[in-house]
Amino acid sequence: MQERRSGGRYAVSFPVRVTWKSESGEKVADEGLSENIGQHGCLIYLPKQLPPVGGKVILTVTENPSDETTVTAEVIRVVRNAGHPQVALNLVDNLREWKKKVWEYAAEVANVSEEDSDDL
Repeated sequence: MQERRSGGRYAVSFPVRVTWKSESGEKVADEGLSENIGQHGCLIYLPKQLPPVGGKVILTVTENPSDETTVTAEVIRVVRNAGHPQVALNLVDNLREWKKKVWEYAAEVANVSEEDSDDL
């Protein structure tokens, strides 16, 4: 299968908050961690609940509480692993803000981590 992703993906753990509406229409919110950050999406770990595939969510990266980044995303895949549930998201808005404030920052963090491991 051919890789469809464009741009790099960085294995960086940022705290996130995800909100969505359940099938019954009530608001659901969960906090988790990013596992990797791409230019147009991300994979995140959500410990309590997973939104449905095809649904829309509001994703807020809370790494910098004074300057949080919020985007709308579509759920493209869920991993229902009891020990490590994950959700893959594809961004649908605020792509410029995401690229500048999250993706480029993730690249910096990933590069610093690689440099630190080289020193060992």
